[in-house]
Amino acid sequence: MKKMKWLKALLVSLLILLPAVVWAEGFSPILSTDDLAKILKDPGVIVIDIRKVEDYKTGHIPGALGIFYNNWAPGAGGLKNEMPADDDLIDLLSANGIGPDSTVVVYGTTSTPPDRVDVTRVAWALKYASVKKVSVLSGGFEKWATREQKPVSQEVVKPKSKPYKGTINKALLTNKDYVKGQIGKATIVDAREPAFFKGENKLPFVAKNGRVKNAVNLPTIQVFDKYPPGEHMEPCCWTYKDITALKNLASGVVGSDLNKEIIVYCDTGKVASAWWFILTDVMGFKNVKIYDGSMEEWMKDAAAPTEP
Repeated sequence: MKKMKWLKALLVSLLILLPAVVWAEGFSPILSTDDLAKILKDPGVIVIDIRKVEDYKTGHIPGALGIFYNNWAPGAGGLKNEMPADDDLIDLLSANGIGPDSTVVVYGTTSTPPDRVDVTRVAWALKYASVKKVSVLSGGFEKWATREQKPVSQEVVKPKSKPYKGTINKALLTNKDYVKGQIGKATIVDAREPAFFKGENKLPFVAKNGRVKNAVNLPTIQVFDKYPPGEHMEPCCWTYKDITALKNLASGVVGSDLNKEIIVYCDTGKVASAWWFILTDVMGFKNVKIYDGSMEEWMKDAAAPTEP
């Protein structure tokens, strides 16, 4: 009996180590360029290019819809990168023929650190609208076109609109008052670089240095590796670390209890989206929220608990 219980515990542990979502062979939350090439002609797959309109028109992955990033994360109430109003998000999905059962792949550019997290911010918006299957492309357009010279098209793809029938999942998004109430209860993750977490630096639009009280640091910058690797090689782009490395980074900070509540923030709610996506769709954590106002909002409130 004891042996059976030990084997059961071992099996559960092994399952936790596996990717949380794999919908089909070669298709998972983080796709390589080769993975995408294999499914590109699948009529059930919708590929979204979130780069600027002029970049999309110059050349894009064949069949991709051009839906610029700002449509997915417009500013609101004086804050940057806020989630669109529910009605606006539903209209955006309807206009582009995206349904809750669609399989969506999001790609952009990886040129700068903010660019690298645009795709996960869009993936979060899609998940907020309850689109079930969402992947991001590792390495972005640069790896696809510049490094690997895979096919590129200049044909502007016209979407086939249809009414969106999904529901908004409010559990993925939280606000300042909720965060205040969860200090000391939830694991609150600061996804900024250590100098910002320690209060040694800040962005100009953030009112003051510091972090949310009791927050732990899991920097998004650690998520990516330059590609190709090698100290003396000029990178063409940035790719995600392998799944094992990502899990090791995260579990060392947030632990392995998949049911615990985690709230992730950064300066504007965009950088935090990378760890939200990894924790939720790669690692299988079930209760992860993004505080969208993040430091831009938090540090304007003199009553918001802050350290150091």
